[in-house]
Amino acid sequence: MATTVFSTQMIEFKGGRLVFEGDETREVTIGPDPVVVGRDPACQLVVDQTGISSMHAELVATPRGVRLRDLGSKNGTWVSDLRITEAFLTADTTFWIGRTEVRFEVAKPEKIDLPDIERFGPLYGTSAAMRDLFRRLQKGAPTDLTVLVQGETGTGKELVAQAVHDASHVKKGPFVIVDCGSIAPTLAEATLFGHERGAFTGATSARESPFVEATGGTIFLDELGELPLDVQPKLLRALAEKRVKPVGSNTYKAFDARVVAATRRDLEGSVNAGTFRSDLYFRLAQVRAYVPPLRQRLEDVPGLIKHVLEQHGAKNAWRRVTRSTLDRLLRYDWPGNVRELRNAVAVSLALSEEGEPLDIAAAVGLKAAKPKGKIVEASAIRAYHDAKREALTQFERAYFKQLVDATDGNVAEISRRTGLQRTHVRKYLRMHGLREPRGA
Repeated sequence: MATTVFSTQMIEFKGGRLVFEGDETREVTIGPDPVVVGRDPACQLVVDQTGISSMHAELVATPRGVRLRDLGSKNGTWVSDLRITEAFLTADTTFWIGRTEVRFEVAKPEKIDLPDIERFGPLYGTSAAMRDLFRRLQKGAPTDLTVLVQGETGTGKELVAQAVHDASHVKKGPFVIVDCGSIAPTLAEATLFGHERGAFTGATSARESPFVEATGGTIFLDELGELPLDVQPKLLRALAEKRVKPVGSNTYKAFDARVVAATRRDLEGSVNAGTFRSDLYFRLAQVRAYVPPLRQRLEDVPGLIKHVLEQHGAKNAWRRVTRSTLDRLLRYDWPGNVRELRNAVAVSLALSEEGEPLDIAAAVGLKAAKPKGKIVEASAIRAYHDAKREALTQFERAYFKQLVDATDGNVAEISRRTGLQRTHVRKYLRMHGLREPRGA
């Protein structure tokens, strides 16, 4: 795995400092590491004043300026009389968090050494945002600190978790995934901590806790933000004590595993809303890894396409991507992020003939310039929904057949290539009568 840094590149991060006026003046420097402002004692900057939420706002220096982000606070974050969700501070200004006035002063740009690499494990990116992520992962992965991965759906959070595991001292141990988003609320405790036979209706046999199964390796808690509130203090205790108590048992079982968690939710906002515990948040966020959406790193799109083509064994197909197609892709906002790009590349490969242009733009629904020529009579076209359904069915079958042939039906590998969960992969394979899935 390509995690060794052979060289670095100096990037300017434009930071600043905050000045709070009150009984006593407080000054806080904002650099490339995020600073959370709020009333919670665990915040990096505690402001215990009326109108401030538990986790009110976050500030971090970026190459563009200091990014100020409201964390779902009750009384809002205000810049120039506008309530903002996110804003970049690039000049001296005054803003408000709740009812508290804060003066921001631009500081001299800080030069940071970023890894001059384009891959970190299965992750790819040459943008400053991705290389800053690689910097954080390189520092945090070799430690025992808990990592919290945050990002939108499709950004590759599971790949980040895998990269952390592969770069850690427990890389030879198991990598156990728990999809918290698919757990029924009533079974969350039993799924996380294990259970004894007969502990509840349907418990016909005992089940080991995934924490214990992950001993000597890494446990990845995916979509952690979906965990029921009543289970969260038990998880916090398990993380603190390094032991779990299976449902129906009176004894604890010790575990020794690296913990990585991920969520697409705004956990800081969930803390303010009372649906996620702040103490659990800070216990998990010892190392924070934010995966930027693809629309914020469009310069990575060409390289990502090449990367995905290589993974499909079609490296030379890059020559079939036209300048026109690439221009359209660079203007697209990619709501499905890297997962959407991966799927679009796979679709265009599956549906194109060898030597034909690879129209990835069409695979995400981007229209090319209107061609000259006859317009097909509307009466000759079937109902839109019927035609769309048939085209989608043909695509799905061709797409998954190619994947089955390329992976020998290995569900885990198909899941990795497509970015789909394994349960969804199995559903598509059964739906289209492809070979019985194996290799889960």
